[in-house]
Amino acid sequence: MAIKDFLKGLFSSNNNTYYEQAKMLNGYSPIFTQFGQNVYASDVVQMCVDVIATEISKLRPKHIRTDNNGMQSVVKSSINRLFKFAPNELMTTSEFLYKVTWLLYTNLNVFIYPMFEIKTDTRGSQYKEYTGFYPLNPISVTFLQDSTNTLFVEMQFASGEKFTLRYSDVIHLRKRFGANDIMGGGINGEPDNKALLKVLQINDTLLQGLEKAVKSSLSIRGIIKINTMLDDQKQQSEREKFEKAIASGKSGIIPMDLKSEYIDLKPDPKLVDKDTLEFLDNKILRYYGVSVPILSGDFNDDQYQAFYEKTLENIVINLGQAFSKTLFTPRELDVGNEIIFYQRDMMYLSTNAKLNLIKTAGEQGLLTDNQKLALLGYPPIEGGDRRTMSLNYIDVSLANAYQMNRTNTTTRGGKNNSE
Repeated sequence: MAIKDFLKGLFSSNNNTYYEQAKMLNGYSPIFTQFGQNVYASDVVQMCVDVIATEISKLRPKHIRTDNNGMQSVVKSSINRLFKFAPNELMTTSEFLYKVTWLLYTNLNVFIYPMFEIKTDTRGSQYKEYTGFYPLNPISVTFLQDSTNTLFVEMQFASGEKFTLRYSDVIHLRKRFGANDIMGGGINGEPDNKALLKVLQINDTLLQGLEKAVKSSLSIRGIIKINTMLDDQKQQSEREKFEKAIASGKSGIIPMDLKSEYIDLKPDPKLVDKDTLEFLDNKILRYYGVSVPILSGDFNDDQYQAFYEKTLENIVINLGQAFSKTLFTPRELDVGNEIIFYQRDMMYLSTNAKLNLIKTAGEQGLLTDNQKLALLGYPPIEGGDRRTMSLNYIDVSLANAYQMNRTNTTTRGGKNNSE
């Protein structure tokens, strides 16, 4: 079932419900129009967002549960089944995460609707079985509340259709969340790209000037000066004669008579210096938290680690918290259920760094043989789920007991020798 048809069926019975606009503390009307596409005409902006979305698409979302002892386990649930390959019938997990990230950077807000069915377990308790996750791209959203002050969000799509959803049932991710009470972006809940647009406009003006300077330097190479007064017909004849001379001049020297004079123009276009163009590009890159090595793919471990901590980590944390908050009840959260987006497949480490990680974690018995193989890009092997560790390490409690035993043995031995 398509998300549009599902929403139609789900909310068609709510026509008689009375809503009023939600009241915001800052006094602004909570009606927001998605805007800000124009900055994406810049190739630099598109490359920055593509790099970020590509990295986020490598995440592996998992529904886990943490027990009272801090031990974590992956839950066999409908959420994990969906996230394993395809959160909905239109996208793979990687494509889903890419689209969510792209929408987040485009609108500074992204809404995701988790489709579910109410089921009853063997004990008679009801639970939600999730059947799909759909990123939504409304052109405008209005926040409403009913007579019980429950918050709803009315979304209008490009087709002109509107749907009203309970806000607590929608996963809402925001960037630059500060000026507005509900939405990310500026005070009106829209992307505030004024500062970035200034840089982009300057950059575009310089590039256009560069293009025109290059074209002009290649189009006009010289002027033929005719030393007599000619009527239009004679001017045409003289021009054709000159063009014929150009075409037949194999040595590059054009034969001319005494009536004509060729004046050579030495093109000297004034181009924008390299430092200025790099300065503008770097301002755009810093705005999105992407460095030149990350953009070009020629980065080392430290550069990627800085990119992860500055740009990606906040998105990873935000994804986990937003999904957990919406998908689980307070009780389910209390007993340790949560969604974590693991970055296991962000294989940015160099070969030496991977070998050092395998050595350190492997000696501690933290990795299975198959996990070690996966770090190096190899497929799992039969029996590779075993864990091995170095005998050079010992449990702390055993070490203390061993040291105490040695101390007692030495003391007793000393007494015997003195006797």
